[in-house]
Amino acid sequence: MATGLETNVLYYGDNLDILRRYIPDESVDLIYLDPPFNSNRSYNVLFRESGGAGSEAQIEAFEDSWHWGPAAQKTYDDVQTGPHQNVARMLKAMVEGLGHNDVTAYLTMMAIRLVALRRALKPTGSFYLHCDPTAGPYLRVLMDSIFGAKNFRNEITWKRTNARSTEGRWPRVHDMLLFYSKGDQFLFKPLTVKADKAKLPHTLITGPGGRKYQTYELTGPGITQAGESGQPWRGFDPSKMGRHWANSFAVMDEWDSHGLIHWPRDGGFPRRRAQEPFDEEAREVTVGDVWTDVDRINQAAGERLGYPTQKPLALLERIINASSNPGDIVLDPFCGCGTAVHAAHKLDRRWIGIDVTHLAIGLVRRRMRDAFPGIEIKVVGEPVDLSGARDLAARDKYQFQWWALDHLGAQPMSGKKKGSDKGIDGVLPFFAGGEHDFRRVIVSVKGGERVGVHMVRDLRGVIERENEPIGLLLTLEPPTGPMKTEAAGAGFYESEFWEKKYPRLQILTVEEMLAGKKPEMPPQRSPFAEAPRERQRAKTERLL
Repeated sequence: MATGLETNVLYYGDNLDILRRYIPDESVDLIYLDPPFNSNRSYNVLFRESGGAGSEAQIEAFEDSWHWGPAAQKTYDDVQTGPHQNVARMLKAMVEGLGHNDVTAYLTMMAIRLVALRRALKPTGSFYLHCDPTAGPYLRVLMDSIFGAKNFRNEITWKRTNARSTEGRWPRVHDMLLFYSKGDQFLFKPLTVKADKAKLPHTLITGPGGRKYQTYELTGPGITQAGESGQPWRGFDPSKMGRHWANSFAVMDEWDSHGLIHWPRDGGFPRRRAQEPFDEEAREVTVGDVWTDVDRINQAAGERLGYPTQKPLALLERIINASSNPGDIVLDPFCGCGTAVHAAHKLDRRWIGIDVTHLAIGLVRRRMRDAFPGIEIKVVGEPVDLSGARDLAARDKYQFQWWALDHLGAQPMSGKKKGSDKGIDGVLPFFAGGEHDFRRVIVSVKGGERVGVHMVRDLRGVIERENEPIGLLLTLEPPTGPMKTEAAGAGFYESEFWEKKYPRLQILTVEEMLAGKKPEMPPQRSPFAEAPRERQRAKTERLL
């Protein structure tokens, strides 16, 4: 167990391992997590019994497939034999009741991580779990067993999209945020937002000069016999409505003498009138547990990065503002494209992000550098030398591929399906081949395989098929002599625009890349959507 805590850092790896190795007990002020789950699949598939021979549970940056397999079974056994027996009993009941399927595998993998996250949370800390209605109800029961039902604070509904026509059910338009504290003493700062002008209070009246005024109750709930509060005033008896006067007769007489009592023309109960006219522009309302004013990331959104489950900054800013102070530590153990760490840094909080894919880590690093020029991002767990690269390639060739592409500055093109990439692992940023002609460098990554001349020939066929001018073979192992000869035989790409020749087929080793060597190509234009640079912006929310 680590004794200190480093912040403003990204960790690559399984968050359970990272939490146990690097995050001390009771060290984090606020935890937000949005764990991936494929809720778009039908209930029949999600709850179908698994025979145990399927793929092991895992998270990918662009895949939400957690299945019941050896990893889920082992984790289930670890929970059952572990010290947290309240959680073990609840998880056992769920698995026995629902069977071995995607949902119970997901709940099992989450249970052990939620326990580890609670350990890392300060006694005054807050916890927000982002989920959807498919898994949300089960997660809430699980969370009750981990945090205690008395520490449940809110189930927040976020309207994340607009209704679309569906068959056999109401359109699903919302996500859930389960808000828990670790104990009774926790930080929470209510927020207000500009009121919707289309929703004026029903208690407005027209006052002097035709201006609108707000009105308020003069009575409170419940009948009381204490003094004059239960007696009639000006002919109005509140006890007949099951209520009592909330103010003394003298105070109400004083208000009336200044014209601050509204007497309805229909003879209804009087109400106190506000002294100042109603200001529609300045009106604010307190944020409740239904959020319909935070827009989703649509196709035209400036902050859109192309990550399929990207959440809007405004959503995370609301959570961070309400449940932390500047300087506090915010942890996101499934950081994905980095919205939580982006919002935390913007709001002067310290942060920690964890993700299990180099694809996501690379995306967060680019996002933070775009938004906060000059920021230094430390990543713990990624290779920094040749031996680390060899180790990663031996453990997971796809993670090695994503790491290598990110280090090179290339955009990944493929997932795990064999053949789905058509021989293209990634592309280097576009470059100008002419005034209106933008071309790509196609990248092929070779990790643990034994290198050979066929790899160069295959890449040559790909660039000819794709009609691209340059191909780059990035290899973990040094190229053979025949590979160098074959690459040289491909000739040059001659750019009249840049008045320079570039080798059509290039071979770059990982060792050379780590030493700073770059491919030979014209100046680049990044293919990634850039996060907008952060500037001081007017606040739309404020603390009460």
